[in-house]
Amino acid sequence: MSGLDSYLSDEEIVRLVIETRNNKLLGVLWNRYSKKVNDKCFSLVKEHHLAEEFTTEIFSKVIEKLDGFRGVSSFSTWLYAITYNHCIEYLRLKKRLHYPEWNRRNKLPEVVDEIEEEDLTDIRYGRMMKILDMIHPEEKTLLLMKYKDNAPLKLIQSTLQISESAAKMRIKRAKARVSYLYKELYASS
Repeated sequence: MSGLDSYLSDEEIVRLVIETRNNKLLGVLWNRYSKKVNDKCFSLVKEHHLAEEFTTEIFSKVIEKLDGFRGVSSFSTWLYAITYNHCIEYLRLKKRLHYPEWNRRNKLPEVVDEIEEEDLTDIRYGRMMKILDMIHPEEKTLLLMKYKDNAPLKLIQSTLQISESAAKMRIKRAKARVSYLYKELYASS
């Protein structure tokens, strides 16, 4: 393949790996995505050694599940869904971050219906990252999947193992919480 693999799309590489079992092509996907996966893991678990460990584990899962990739979404979106799911499962089990319980302890003022589709794109990047670190990891995951990775709602729903209506409501609440926190922290800026 030498050199040709750099011109192939992710989906073409996946197809070739499945058809030929040429595992050297998996190295191309590793080179393209391992840093991004590591960064996504770190953004959720906040520990470098865990992010590195998870990156390896996630790519192992990808190899195991590669035959199940159907191309409904892009390879990167599929990979990031596996990444988020792996990190969220860790946080749920090890850190005992149960979303409904966390949400009850961290009440959001009744502003959800007022916010509607408020545009969060005006928030500066640094401020947004600070706020995203303040909200529940599942809320952060929802927003990153939807707005950064452009993941379809069905993929978000299946990744977090929640219903479509729950995914929509949680996205709405997450947006409301970000907007509320932004106003609380930066109203005078």
